[in-house]
Amino acid sequence: MNSPGARDITTALVIVAHSAQLAEGVCEVAAQMAPDVTVRAAGGTEDGRVGTSIPRVEAAIRTLLDEGFGVVVLTDLGSAVMAAETAKELIDEDSRVTVVDGPLIEGSVAAAVAAQNGYSHRQAARGATGPDPRHIASAATPEIAAAPVSEVEVREFTLVNEVGLHARPAALLARTIAGFDAEVLVDDVDGASVLSLMSLGRTQGQTIRVTASGPGASLALDAVAALIESGFGEGSGR
Repeated sequence: MNSPGARDITTALVIVAHSAQLAEGVCEVAAQMAPDVTVRAAGGTEDGRVGTSIPRVEAAIRTLLDEGFGVVVLTDLGSAVMAAETAKELIDEDSRVTVVDGPLIEGSVAAAVAAQNGYSHRQAARGATGPDPRHIASAATPEIAAAPVSEVEVREFTLVNEVGLHARPAALLARTIAGFDAEVLVDDVDGASVLSLMSLGRTQGQTIRVTASGPGASLALDAVAALIESGFGEGSGR
């Protein structure tokens, strides 16, 4: 059963790492951020050594394809990328599999949150690699700036949770924002991007400025307010 408010999920993840324990750990973290997304580990070799296994990666991808998902494959080091690309070629499902060249842990969290929000595997893969918040500011801000003044809403919020916008709160905030028909910026970066939110480095007691436009702007800001005021479920830290 999907979490309340979860969209139809069409994307799943495969984590390829040289260590089986590392792959399983990344799966665990991603599952915390996106509980309805299927994330499979393909780490280590068949005999339990450190390394990668093309057959293990291929089997994980095939299983998810058979279940009807588009697949995002995330890797740790160079040979893992080679194993993933080779497995993709063997499967010959180029249109349904995307191998990501990006940060493993942060990218996995970002891709999982995108998948939770109903994005395609290509969209989730793009989310796993960025974009750089400096580029988001220059690309996204004009869209809001061009909107009529009456359609733009701005609110400021103080972070009350103990750890600020670290991985889990950033994932929750991105998931919340993505659920509304609105363009939302948090301190001039894309509010629906986990990596962009984490890159802000905002901590407890700091104030963030949230700008929203579009039909769902007010509802989005109300939801952001409720989430922040609740301490992202972590308490205020007081």
